[in-house]
Amino acid sequence: MRAICRDCLWSGDRRSVRCPTCDSRRVISHDQLAELTIAHLDCDAFYASVEKRDRPELRDRPVIVGGGKRGVAATCCYIARQYGVHSAMPMFKALKACPDAVVIKPDFPKYVTESKWIFDAIGRLTPLVQTLSLDEAWIDLSGTERLNGGPPALQLVQLQAWIEAETGLTVSIGLAANRFLAKIASELDKPRGFSVLGAEAPVLLGPKPVSILPGVGPVFSRTLRSDGYATIGDLAAADPRDLITRYGENGLRLHDLAHGRDARAVNPARKRKGMSAETTFNEDLTSAAELEAELWPLCEKLASKARRDGVASRAVVLKLRRTDFRIVTRRISLPEPVQTARALFAAGRALMAPELGIPYRLIGIGLGEIGAAVEAPSALFESAEARALKTETAIDVLRAKFGYDAVVAGRALKR
Repeated sequence: MRAICRDCLWSGDRRSVRCPTCDSRRVISHDQLAELTIAHLDCDAFYASVEKRDRPELRDRPVIVGGGKRGVAATCCYIARQYGVHSAMPMFKALKACPDAVVIKPDFPKYVTESKWIFDAIGRLTPLVQTLSLDEAWIDLSGTERLNGGPPALQLVQLQAWIEAETGLTVSIGLAANRFLAKIASELDKPRGFSVLGAEAPVLLGPKPVSILPGVGPVFSRTLRSDGYATIGDLAAADPRDLITRYGENGLRLHDLAHGRDARAVNPARKRKGMSAETTFNEDLTSAAELEAELWPLCEKLASKARRDGVASRAVVLKLRRTDFRIVTRRISLPEPVQTARALFAAGRALMAPELGIPYRLIGIGLGEIGAAVEAPSALFESAEARALKTETAIDVLRAKFGYDAVVAGRALKR
């Protein structure tokens, strides 16, 4: 099978632009179509699409899902994106770019329900599903042909059609030989797209900027460009020994990715192992005060996400990246599961203290081995974590209503 029609499910052994049965142009053609088994599925503008589905009068309007005027855009529809709006953009900038946008407060319980419909459908095809968020996952369909009545490409076309028919939402799918290429493929044709990336991947990747590689943020991207590696093709042509000398083990990883190689398996167990937040500095930082100023907002961000997802953990992990790109990780196990910025910051600061004295380019804080948060039994004397949780949960409510800056911790004002 080298081609399949996404409308009538015709399939054939020759590549085709139009379907010979229904004349549709929604035909997927690729010489390796029947061989590739790893997919990346991404719901199109998920939160905004759910809101538009439930409010048909907004179909042709730009929609932003986010907080108050001083908050940030959680996501936006494709009409709003044409004005330059994007996720995580401050709301005042988003509204300046698109003043006619309809702003809708996020309704996470509704999004979780819709996500469950989609992921239950995926789970009926294979247990090898690694979720990245409510609206994104990698899928490994190896060995499912006989069970599901056709090759992965056919299964995915049917899945895409089912999601749209049953939920009114659209998804984009990338099919490839590994996770990295599947993710790249899913971005090639959005929304409602289906792209395949096979042996031609290195040629397609060659002129792309290094910034599209996983783990290459703005600061590292600038470093790579200044070192002469502006494109993925530059990394592919480099001697891997030179890359290892410059960037350690990360250099070998970059060289493999530049050649379209990615040995990471789709791992369902990773979906609930942990969560983290990190930031790369514009300039290297050394002092405790500077590093703590960067650590606090990360703790707030991570704690807020943990509370929103209803999870907690005793395991707190600190991550530091040195100027030579080597990573330092330190871990502590706390007496009780936590989900507050106060507890994360205290643990992170304690873990960081022995590592001070040298410059760092990145800091991160994480929760490992997360599980469902359990309400503590009532007691005569509440723990410090329980008291902090009440306070921070109240702050969540205020920020959801009035924007992030409605409540600012005193520590944050020192930044």
